Amino acid sequence: MKLVIKVRYNGAAFNGSQVQPGVPTVQGVLTDAARTVFGYDCDVTGCSRTDAGVHALCYIATVVPRGGHEDGWCTVPVGKIHRALNAVLPDAISVTGAAEIDDRFHPRYDVLEKEYIYKIYDGVTRDPFLVGRAWQINRKLTDDRIVRMRAAAGKLIGRHDFACFMASGSSVRSTVRTVTSAEVARTSPDLVEFSIKADGFLYNMVRIITGTLVDTAFDRIDPEDIPGIIDSRDRTLAGHTAPAAGLYLADVQYGRKIVFEAE
Repeated sequence: MKLVIKVRYNGAAFNGSQVQPGVPTVQGVLTDAARTVFGYDCDVTGCSRTDAGVHALCYIATVVPRGGHEDGWCTVPVGKIHRALNAVLPDAISVTGAAEIDDRFHPRYDVLEKEYIYKIYDGVTRDPFLVGRAWQINRKLTDDRIVRMRAAAGKLIGRHDFACFMASGSSVRSTVRTVTSAEVARTSPDLVEFSIKADGFLYNMVRIITGTLVDTAFDRIDPEDIPGIIDSRDRTLAGHTAPAAGLYLADVQYGRKIVFEAE
């Protein structure tokens, strides 16, 4: 059996999720914590690779002893694992639950759908409590501008080749993805959120889409041009890349129900 954990973290504290030598990463601190709690060198495998500064409200990872294991290796009660790991993890990351799952489960390859949220702060002055947690554009997204963003977001829904929304440096075999939902909503007087669900995402895809939506809000791109931009597969026709600070991995869905315990 594998151990699967649900995690939340503030990405400002980490150089991304994937382990790198000499810098703090999500995978690195989880691996260190697992070794301390379980007494084994462990392999920690995450559901996604997030960049430096990107946050997670729901990040799924498996933990297994390195080099193989036998059933019963985890001596901590599943409902108490979050307490044991959180006691040795830094404040910027928290395990919110754990479960046992069969060895066939893979937290990345078994994903059916992910949801990302991007937070845009449009107050006219800087908010120090949102530094590193939202994109502060310092320009108001009026109702008519949000209408333009919604119109553009609606053009994303469906199965398309999203190469125009992918940053260079990726080696994926296919840039075709299926977007099932793309919505823009004001959640507070000074905060607008863009949420998107898909069966997968390309490198910097959500950040480039967000930058493109903001460009449509301020008339730099017409919402009706989005289908043509997608069909072009040309990155230069899409908008700029929004900063990492406003991006959150919000949810991860699998084809099975996982009951996370936390007592």
